[in-house]
Amino acid sequence: MTARIPAARTTSWHRAVLPAMWGGLVLTIVAAVYPLIDRATTHVLADHIRASYPAYGEGEVDTAVTAYLVILSVVGMLGVLGWLGTMWAVRARKSWARWAAPVAWLVAASVALTGLTVRDTSGDVGLALPLAWLQVLPCAVGLVAVALLWKPRR
Repeated sequence: MTARIPAARTTSWHRAVLPAMWGGLVLTIVAAVYPLIDRATTHVLADHIRASYPAYGEGEVDTAVTAYLVILSVVGMLGVLGWLGTMWAVRARKSWARWAAPVAWLVAASVALTGLTVRDTSGDVGLALPLAWLQVLPCAVGLVAVALLWKPRR
């Protein structure tokens, strides 16, 4: 048996936090799908790898791009599952939702900051900065959602 927050106490925050969570879910999907679109269009990731490793041939660049796409796709899928699970908990008025959301945010923010700051063996950041900053956007919305969950209730 799980604890539930009474419906009368959750009406305002329940309604306020879900739109932020939907926005975070959409941004997470965009952050997961855009690198795949980039591979076919703008080549930001491939150009970044070429600039970081000038000795790489096209095959090696393609292998590195594929590895990044797999990593970003897995991170994106985990992010989507995190948003959906947290949204379900909020909608179901589970008492642990207020604790699960900050934990999920901390994990997501850590992954996003890793993409922004970790240096590759070339000395450059491993992930192209436009794609790394794209990973941060859902975290910003996640911080808003966490703040709304912890906002004092009337």
